Amino acid sequence: MQNISSVLLLGFALLAGAVVPFQAGANATLGRMLGHPLWATLVSLAVSIAIIIPVMMAFKVSAPAFSGTFKGPWWIWLGGAAGVIYITAALLLAPKLGATNFIIAVIAGQMIASLLIDHFGLVGLPVKPVNLARISGVVMILLGLAITQWATQPSRLSSPPSKSMLSQ
Repeated sequence: MQNISSVLLLGFALLAGAVVPFQAGANATLGRMLGHPLWATLVSLAVSIAIIIPVMMAFKVSAPAFSGTFKGPWWIWLGGAAGVIYITAALLLAPKLGATNFIIAVIAGQMIASLLIDHFGLVGLPVKPVNLARISGVVMILLGLAITQWATQPSRLSSPPSKSMLSQ
């Protein structure tokens, strides 16, 4: 049973990851239409609120206990700031880098930060020490980033032959 639940969880994670490039492209277009990327960030977050409130009502989620949060560590508030940074970066960078290069760079950044978070047990997560295999996985992602970036660079081989080349 553990394997089936793990596969389902990984499937949901893959689905969550699959929607991210669509979010980046949609928000970038929205930013152009609104005249500034920060307006698109605000609208995107407002749409998120408009969607989550009915979902919370459908699941009958009780009111939050905010009083306890003020006794928590300072970093519990970073999630919202991280969301704004990511959405704004997607708006600005995805149109310039393309979906593939933007997303693989995001994944590489996530993996590097995740290794540090795991190794030191940051933000309330359990310690999972860095080892050679985990570092190798991140290096492969970085190599993938380099390859996809290289593959999108214009080259002489992919451009049409010039008149001087045809006359030879």
